[in-house]
Amino acid sequence: MSGTIVLALRLITALALYGFLGWALFFLWREVQRQGVSLATRRVPGISLSVRHGNEPPTIKHFAQPEITLGRDPGCDIPLMDDTVSTRHALLTYHHGQWWLEDLASTNGTLLNETPVSMPTVITSGDDITCGSMHLTITLSPNLVIEPTQRLEK
Repeated sequence: MSGTIVLALRLITALALYGFLGWALFFLWREVQRQGVSLATRRVPGISLSVRHGNEPPTIKHFAQPEITLGRDPGCDIPLMDDTVSTRHALLTYHHGQWWLEDLASTNGTLLNETPVSMPTVITSGDDITCGSMHLTITLSPNLVIEPTQRLEK
């Protein structure tokens, strides 16, 4: 009689253990699915950059991607054709709900509102960026939200 009770207790314990493991795996799977949907639908707010060189009229470029490179390299998102600008001069990135400016060890440095940028710095609408002799003005567009895979230029 006691052998039957021990066997039943072992079976109940095994079923409880497998039930718990199944429950835990189900909730982990559901959380991974939820995070995947969250990442897939994450959107980057639009940003516009007004590029000025000397007395020339400004050129406005609109972006909705999470990373924008500035530099003399034609492969940069904003090619700045000026000898005082490095090949890959600066980087704008969107993370933690904000846009950040980072100097990429450029020769002549990057200025944000006439202050040298030595580490990633949060930027806001109306900020002025100076790369060499090129000046850019930031306009953040909270109303313009586009999928990160799209890119607008004007």
